[in-house]
Amino acid sequence: MGREVNPTPEGSPEAQRAFTRALLRDIKALERMLDEGLIETGMRRIGAEQEMFLVDSGFHPSCTGGEVRERLGGAPFTPELAKFNLEVNLDPSMLRGSVFSDLEQAFLTRVRQASEAAREEGAEVVLTGILPTLSMTHLSLDNVTPRQRYFALNDSLNRLRGGAWQLRIDGVDELLIEHDSVMLEACNTSVQVHLQVDPDEFAVLYNIAQAVTGPVLAASVNSPLLFGKRLWAETRIALFQQSLDTRSAELRTRDVTTRVNFGEDWVKSSVAEVYHEDLARFRSLFAEEVTEDPIAMLDAGEIPKLSALGLFNSTIYRWNRPCYGVGDGVPHIRIECRALPSGPTVVDEIANTAFWIGAVLGAREEYGDISQLMDFDDAKANFFAAAKLGLRAAQTWTDGESHPAPRLILDTLIPLARAGLESYRVDAEDIDRYLGVIHDRVKTLSTGSRWMMRSLSGMKDTGTRSERMAALVAATSELQQTNQPVHTWEPAPAPGAAAWRQSFERVEQYMTTHLFTVNEDELVDLVAFLMEKKSIRHILVEDGAHNLVGI
Repeated sequence: MGREVNPTPEGSPEAQRAFTRALLRDIKALERMLDEGLIETGMRRIGAEQEMFLVDSGFHPSCTGGEVRERLGGAPFTPELAKFNLEVNLDPSMLRGSVFSDLEQAFLTRVRQASEAAREEGAEVVLTGILPTLSMTHLSLDNVTPRQRYFALNDSLNRLRGGAWQLRIDGVDELLIEHDSVMLEACNTSVQVHLQVDPDEFAVLYNIAQAVTGPVLAASVNSPLLFGKRLWAETRIALFQQSLDTRSAELRTRDVTTRVNFGEDWVKSSVAEVYHEDLARFRSLFAEEVTEDPIAMLDAGEIPKLSALGLFNSTIYRWNRPCYGVGDGVPHIRIECRALPSGPTVVDEIANTAFWIGAVLGAREEYGDISQLMDFDDAKANFFAAAKLGLRAAQTWTDGESHPAPRLILDTLIPLARAGLESYRVDAEDIDRYLGVIHDRVKTLSTGSRWMMRSLSGMKDTGTRSERMAALVAATSELQQTNQPVHTWEPAPAPGAAAWRQSFERVEQYMTTHLFTVNEDELVDLVAFLMEKKSIRHILVEDGAHNLVGI
């Protein structure tokens, strides 16, 4: 998403056809590289991308991303869709030795650098899947990072959608809203984990990645709140899927897949199969001029970047996404897991990373071709059950039986992850540290989402909802500085600190949407009854169309 593009004029059929021709040539070139064994093998590298929120002194979104990046000097820090987001890319590392503790230190260093730069702009960095203090007013196009790509993305999605985005998520509360731009996507931040794989093992490892992502997500949930509503344990999954859903009602009845998806079946052959499927189902959002001729480059003994394929793939948001890349002139294939949320701390994020990578590699050795042992629909159902319920979800495994997520994780997935990491000579101290975090988190049922919900329950009705959300973010910010895993955290204290309460700037931060109203034709006796029983001094009067007509 951080790559700048120069899209051709909106709706230009000639440009779209030219880009499609380039895309088809890229896929043909990839198939040739696969056939000729030109893609790197025998290297097990891992990598990660960290997304983060910027907040102001009142713990609400701070639109200082451009200024913070300028202070940081650019790479490896990159822009995100919203001015209140920031991303940093970590260098890839070989999977061996102290790779995870090294990754933790790299994360901590980069987050610390971002925090120092943010403080110079009166802001702070917070790691969380969805920032609890976000509101609809923050999602204005005024807060889009001023890059051509993001405006082009918004224009393309709006053109395909043909109307407002409708977001509906049911949890403890119900959220039902409409929005007119792509900015809903900016509510999400994640840690994107990359695992390099050999071309001939891609199908097996990709299918296993699909199978283990559900239970891994159940242990990693950290996004239970959106606009003050208590929704899924990992609300990011529903939000991201709906925020980029360009399907009309007619297309939904035809079972057209949304651009954010888990997939529809196991992969049977190679990475090219996934690209074939996506090309068959989705239009390109951008039509950029492509000068590279990948076939000619291969004929000349050169390695193409496949820029058209990369641009197309960057707008198809599979939760496990294949990626082609070139490093030092050598092409490789990666699986990118996009399901894991940011936060609650760096050590929690590295634990999630080690758990997912270890589980993929360990399950490969234990099960081989998992598609012969498990229905794809069970893997998909596991994923969405984990997103909705976290550790309260049931997960169907290779025995065909449904297991409580904690039992499956503790008895099966953690031992598999341990074996997978040991097979690559990862240091025992790293394995014990990070899988120990997962074990203790699951054993105590103390995910980031559970901490937020428990904290809110302890606050009860203290202060306004906006104040409670700010108190939650304040506690998150403070506790993240310790880098102690979330299962050791005490609940966030109730609101009460005047220092951040006084920083509220919007009317919505003081007001409530939980209103008592009466119809203009109601008895005055009912008004008196409600005022007495609800201890309120004013009641709004509505007409039959819910328009305010009096008080």
